[in-house]
Amino acid sequence: MRTLNKVVGAWQRKPGIQKPGKLHPSAVWAEAVGTAGEFVAPAWAKVRELWLRFAWPVLSVVSVLGWVVLAAAIGLWIAGQAWGWQEAKSAAMVAFLLFVLAVGFIVGRSAYGVVLDLARTRVAVGDDAVGSIAVSNPSARPLLPAALELPVGAATAIFHLPRMKPAQVHEDLFTIPTARRAVIVVGPVRSVRADPLHLLRRRVLWTEPVDLFVHPRTVPLGGSAAGFIRDLEGMPTTELSSADVSFHALRDYVPGDDRRHIHWKTTARTNKLMVRQFEETRRAHLAISLSINTDEYDSESEFEMAISVAASIGRQAIREQRELDVLTQKGPLRCETGRNLLDDMTRIVGAPLRKTAVDLARNLSDTVPNASVVFFVVGSHVTATQLRTAAASVPPGVRSLAVRVQPGAAPSRANIADLTVLTVGDLDDLAIVLRKAAA
Repeated sequence: MRTLNKVVGAWQRKPGIQKPGKLHPSAVWAEAVGTAGEFVAPAWAKVRELWLRFAWPVLSVVSVLGWVVLAAAIGLWIAGQAWGWQEAKSAAMVAFLLFVLAVGFIVGRSAYGVVLDLARTRVAVGDDAVGSIAVSNPSARPLLPAALELPVGAATAIFHLPRMKPAQVHEDLFTIPTARRAVIVVGPVRSVRADPLHLLRRRVLWTEPVDLFVHPRTVPLGGSAAGFIRDLEGMPTTELSSADVSFHALRDYVPGDDRRHIHWKTTARTNKLMVRQFEETRRAHLAISLSINTDEYDSESEFEMAISVAASIGRQAIREQRELDVLTQKGPLRCETGRNLLDDMTRIVGAPLRKTAVDLARNLSDTVPNASVVFFVVGSHVTATQLRTAAASVPPGVRSLAVRVQPGAAPSRANIADLTVLTVGDLDDLAIVLRKAAA
């Protein structure tokens, strides 16, 4: 019997011979839902479009208090009809009358000329972000006092307009706090008309929203970067070449060598052809690895300082017209211009991640294989062992530096094998530790 079972089992396992399968109920249900969704999706999209175009603009005018009063009025009227309560009917009629009166406060067209102007759409943390709202009355009749709302991020500023004569212009100035790195959406400016009880509330948009970029704070590095990023003749390597700009030595002529590289003085002295031997050089190419894994940082201020350090080094490289690549766990940043780099730095959001600074270093080596100088910008929770592992992923001949951010620490320099570890306790110390790295 056991032998027969083995034979049957082997027969069932033969390729091309399978037992007839059964449809699982969940698979049938999933297929039915998918098929129904293909038919329902177009109709649902049409209904949603009609709702947003016609119904929602009307229903959104009614406030929460207005819906409560309207529901109470309907309930009182039904109760009055059912049990003959005249008091309930009277209360329902009063509520309906209030709604009719409220409609009179929001009906009508407002004629405003509104201009939202931000002096600068890109500022650094701590700088003043100043803007203005200029409101004019282009109509031929006076406009009653009203209120304008200006959303600024999650907050809303309210500006009160006085009674405005025809062609009159009213201007208000405002300042936006820039204590933190962020992309703040300013606007759109909207006028608000409401009844005294705020049963109905009508908003009209007058401008488009504007993005205000609060860039991370950066410090100028000046000539401190030139000490370790040599770009005059390129960075020499140990690989020899028959044609380059970095002279290495002389060697015997080999058939096929370029005759332009024959050193005639030595040839005349030794009575045999000698050619110049060069070292291969390469243009300075910076690669910055910025870890955004918040588990590697002690605090939010430490994380922000790391972003400022990476932004300062990257901005200096762009100013000196060097090739630059900046990489985080979420992918590369734009480095075409300083503005693009700082804009992407502003959009960075830190979070606990599975990928560590070591994983990012390995990815950087694969993404930027032609880098000549590599920076690892990490937090204080990254250990020396992790830094050694990150440096091991850097190809030979590439100079690697780790900038370890630790607020309050004294600026210092240490070496872990071929890796130079720079400790930064304050952003203003960055130029100092870079000079130490160049020493």
